[in-house]
Amino acid sequence: MKMKMKMITIVATVATLGGQMAQAEEASCKTVRFADVGWSDIAATTGMASVVLEGLGYKPTVTIASIPIAFAGMKKKQLDVFLGYWNPSMTPQIEPFIKDGSIKVLETPNLVGAKYTLAVPTYLYDKGLKTFADISKFEKDLQGKIHGIEPGNDGNALIAGMIKENKFGLKNFKMVESSEAGMLIEAQRAARGQKAIVFLGWEPHPMNVQMKMSYLQGGDDVFGPNLGEAKVYTAVPSSYEARCPNVMALLKNLQFTTDMENQVMGPILKKTKPNVAARDFLKKNPAVLDKWLNGVKTFSGKDGLAEVKAALQK
Repeated sequence: MKMKMKMITIVATVATLGGQMAQAEEASCKTVRFADVGWSDIAATTGMASVVLEGLGYKPTVTIASIPIAFAGMKKKQLDVFLGYWNPSMTPQIEPFIKDGSIKVLETPNLVGAKYTLAVPTYLYDKGLKTFADISKFEKDLQGKIHGIEPGNDGNALIAGMIKENKFGLKNFKMVESSEAGMLIEAQRAARGQKAIVFLGWEPHPMNVQMKMSYLQGGDDVFGPNLGEAKVYTAVPSSYEARCPNVMALLKNLQFTTDMENQVMGPILKKTKPNVAARDFLKKNPAVLDKWLNGVKTFSGKDGLAEVKAALQK
């Protein structure tokens, strides 16, 4: 009888250890390496994901890189997660990596209702610059410039393509490459002085409430229909799910809204660190964690939801 009881104890212990091992991830999974291409919306979503991962016992890091370098970094397994694949504008840049099997895009978008196309201050729109075809009519007022953001960006590539192909009569125009912050400074300065400017605009982003701006019609075959309507997806190296299933469970659960991102981006644009802005938002809106952490454990195998909520109170 004692021998039988010992056997039952051994079997139970092995089963318990087996369950713990099934939940465990490789030690390398503890560091989650995010790519950020320098957009405040991606800084916001990456900040929220990072705060949650910290509560789960992981160590997230963020690398700022251009879009091509971010995708190449995932292919080389130097980066793990990119929360900002805007479809369709970034599709030409990510397609080669999807086709060669080095990058996997999660099936469900982490954001719907986004848009990305050219915009102008509303006063200029009211003067008649309402469509892509109108841009060339205002060439002198615009000083022959269209303002983009950082080099290597997908939006810049679309602008450059229009100029090269003389779409909408833009062959004499020049694209001004800068950064998100630099472009916004130029747009806001022009708006204050009632000057003419055409720039890349997108939503979610606080720019939509910080200044009166209007999106240009007629660019469907360049930026996509419905003012460059986009869905934003999460991308990872193809081998990442098999190696780090618990992190992937969280990534699959992450769902953002334009309002949520705008709330986090506002402080970021005022120089608040992304993780601080994200933590403040999550403290005030802990209900979003219920869905995000469904079926997600801490790195050590504890209940994820309870641990993250406790961490946010510290």
